[in-house]
Amino acid sequence: MRTLCSSTLIGEVFIIGFAGLVAMKDPDLSTSTVWLVSGIAMLLCVLLCGMVTRPGGVALGWALQLGLIASGVFVPTMYFMGVIFAALWWASVHYGRKVDEAKARFAAQAESTSSPDAA
Repeated sequence: MRTLCSSTLIGEVFIIGFAGLVAMKDPDLSTSTVWLVSGIAMLLCVLLCGMVTRPGGVALGWALQLGLIASGVFVPTMYFMGVIFAALWWASVHYGRKVDEAKARFAAQAESTSSPDAA
């Protein structure tokens, strides 16, 4: 699960950075505010890569997805991109857990067949 979720989060870092560039063109938003918010969001994505398997990591990821969708208020394209990345996040969590379960079953099966007491 960690690999899939981390890949999604790193993709979001780039999307948030590009959204920051687009948001800078809005005359109602100050450049420093745009980059403060974008920088914090990008940093959270990177930090979350290491926390995704810890308790609450997936929930924080969902909160980040909601924030990404909500950023569509300032950059309307982010509504679409946020939904796309929320779907990718769901798929990463869902299929990542299935892969982890399959790896655990395979490891248990390999251990039981290689053990000398298996006879």
